[in-house]
Amino acid sequence: MSIKTVKQNLLRKGGNFFLFGAVDLLCKSLRINVEAPEKTKKILTSNQQIVIAFWHGVMLVPWYLHGGKNFGALVSKSKDGELLTKVLTKWNYKVIRGSSHKGGKEALENILNLINEKYSVAITPDGPTGPPNKMKAGAVVAAKKTGIPLILLGVHYNNAKKLNSWDSFRIPKPFSKVCVVYSEPVYIDAGLTYDETSTVMQETETKLNRLQLEAEKLCLN
Repeated sequence: MSIKTVKQNLLRKGGNFFLFGAVDLLCKSLRINVEAPEKTKKILTSNQQIVIAFWHGVMLVPWYLHGGKNFGALVSKSKDGELLTKVLTKWNYKVIRGSSHKGGKEALENILNLINEKYSVAITPDGPTGPPNKMKAGAVVAAKKTGIPLILLGVHYNNAKKLNSWDSFRIPKPFSKVCVVYSEPVYIDAGLTYDETSTVMQETETKLNRLQLEAEKLCLN
């Protein structure tokens, strides 16, 4: 191995270490306000499995909140996904790589395998390339096939840097207020037809966007 290769490997490892340290420190500095219905609180504080879904553009805090709680994560096969994988692994997620854009069928099979292995699963249902805030099939189909509840999560950062990306990705500024609103658990009948499942996807999309607005209003108080 050449000296140049050794230097590149060291820089890469060092960058990964500092990336996680910076992200973790940022999240620990935030003032996170959480609201959830009683049924959802009971599920979240128990060992019951769930599928949880939140939009890609506000995913940082949801990932942080559910770290270390027996969660698996679906992460894209992109270079950005590689960085996210390194952070999530440090937060004790079992990470699977794939998306509805590329490797979607395989990714769904991996999600179902994780659930069969008694993991809960966290998904950004509009990732990895959008369109933003539009529900794709993964979260709904996983809940339908396994019978475990789907919980939607709205998030708002009252002071954040918005990136020029397809999802307008938001990075909350240190010590800022974050508002998180959980839905009631959604149970999806395994016997639904394709068209009925598509209707549920549209309904959950509407609910999740409504939760985003509720989180924004909460942060104004």
